[in-house]
Amino acid sequence: MAAAVDGVRHRTVEANGVRLHVAEAGPEGGGAPTVLLLHGFPDLWYGWRHQMSALAARGFRAVAPDLRGYGDSDAPPDVSAYTTFHVVGDLVALIADLGQPQEPGVAEAEFARYDTKYVFNKTFGMRKPAPPILPKDKSFFDSLDSDGTCPPWLSEEDISYYVEKFAKTGFTGGFNYYRCMHLSWELSAPWTGVQIIVPTKFIVGDLDITYNTPGVQDYIHKGGFKASVPNLEDVVVMEGRSHFINQEKPNEVSDHICEFFSKF
Repeated sequence: MAAAVDGVRHRTVEANGVRLHVAEAGPEGGGAPTVLLLHGFPDLWYGWRHQMSALAARGFRAVAPDLRGYGDSDAPPDVSAYTTFHVVGDLVALIADLGQPQEPGVAEAEFARYDTKYVFNKTFGMRKPAPPILPKDKSFFDSLDSDGTCPPWLSEEDISYYVEKFAKTGFTGGFNYYRCMHLSWELSAPWTGVQIIVPTKFIVGDLDITYNTPGVQDYIHKGGFKASVPNLEDVVVMEGRSHFINQEKPNEVSDHICEFFSKF
């Protein structure tokens, strides 16, 4: 039974195959900044009770679980169920359960305001060499510099193919990859700093919004990229080209790819 501490509420979270006892204090829901407090040995969530009260009084949501094998959380009998990977998996699931806001449905609703053909014409036609800036009173499409007409390197038939396929699926599947970016980062934490050692060639347009994100060009051209990918053989920056270079300059990109793979 959880100890009674003023202002602390208790619940059980299904996480990574175990039930975790979780103590919380402060605002409920995902709107407040959340602080996750983890105990050591031999301790429990209870060791953080003073800090939880202090954080709650300052407007934070304080969360302190009993880790697996402790207190009111499940204790798997197999000793091999207590690796660092198990604990990280528990915490990733707990963080997801805490409901940090991603506002699913908001992006879909914005895209639904426009004809799907316009969405693709507008997106494929963007040329501004800078990441989009999205004021709260503006839509994503307001930030794009294209006029919504079909780009010259695409045909109406090309656009119609995209429209047909996305009319069936909607955009949620694509959006969900971005909604999982933080989770993917957390799950890949054990591989932080590991180099990518396969032979690599990097091709980008100089108008690409990602290439023009602050810090990216320095990373690519001043040693950071090469340090992470030591077998980076070539960096090709295509002048006057934007994000979808494989369609905008198909022959040139195809030649680069074929030339690279012909080495092997």
